[in-house]
Amino acid sequence: MDSATPCATPARPWLVADIGGTNARFGLVTAPGEPAIHVQRLPVADHAGPEQAIRAYLAGLAQEDSADLAREGLAAAALAVATPVTGDEVSFTNSAWRFSAQGLQAALGLDRLLVLNDFEALALSLPRLGPAQRHTPAGWLAPGEHPAQTLAVIGPGTGLGVGGVLPTVAGWAAIAGEGGHVTLAAADEDEAALLAWVRRSHGHVSAERLLSGMGLPLLHQAVAAVQGRAVPALSAEQIVSHGLAEAADPLCRETLAHFCAMLGGVAGNVVLTLGARGGLYIGGGIVPRLGDFFACSRFRERMLAKGRFADYLAAVPVAIITDTLAALAGGALALEQSARPGPAQASWAMAG
Repeated sequence: MDSATPCATPARPWLVADIGGTNARFGLVTAPGEPAIHVQRLPVADHAGPEQAIRAYLAGLAQEDSADLAREGLAAAALAVATPVTGDEVSFTNSAWRFSAQGLQAALGLDRLLVLNDFEALALSLPRLGPAQRHTPAGWLAPGEHPAQTLAVIGPGTGLGVGGVLPTVAGWAAIAGEGGHVTLAAADEDEAALLAWVRRSHGHVSAERLLSGMGLPLLHQAVAAVQGRAVPALSAEQIVSHGLAEAADPLCRETLAHFCAMLGGVAGNVVLTLGARGGLYIGGGIVPRLGDFFACSRFRERMLAKGRFADYLAAVPVAIITDTLAALAGGALALEQSARPGPAQASWAMAG
């Protein structure tokens, strides 16, 4: 549901960024509704903070045929960050980056700066996602083209993000939360045994603790321990690649099966909590890599396994986000809507 109120084309470009625990993606938007251009990915570990990374990005543009854009300077910026946004001071959950929003705005000479939780930005991208930017497994209900109901997104990447977006008279309003840190519940005795083993070293077992890139190695160790096996530690990348290989490692494959099933249970909880009848979207970097394994997993079965509300959930469309730049589009929409006061504001905004 896009507002009918037009938004003026910026005289100078907008910067949009999607900053995770491992990588930061940057791009420029030159007109409302246009996709980000000159998109680049910079490793977080290579820079002291967002200011240094942004300056490196702009310096790179100045060396290319986009030098005119770089010389014009930035009018505004929207940063989607992988951490809670509660005020001026922003400290990342899964990296050493921290910054002051006011200080960053002043340092970059911006008229406006929006700082959003990364899944707040990803949620804002959902209403505009087209069929080429998402995929629904065969036999699953796919989202429609013009959603008019609340939408939810869950995404296992470095961590586990959760967000939502709902239509209002002022545009789309994002729901920023930290749903990835809810307590993970067991649905059967096998999962109860896994969680009991993890609780020996972690007093609180959140969904992110197991259902993320950081969590997959721990889940793999738990599956092995419950079976009385000692196995070498593997990275999330190794677990996925070994589990999907033609000669698949059985323990890695079982780990991925538990991952998909438990993710389905958490996803169903998110849809019920938000009343997201318009659709559930799955983001992050892990699920798109699983392909047919995910489609044939117990994800959907477990998503629907909510007793009397199984039929309610069966009517909710599901899609996997395949566009890795979707959060940039959400940040651009936040900038479009930020000129109008109302419910469709970012978590933290600073205007000059």
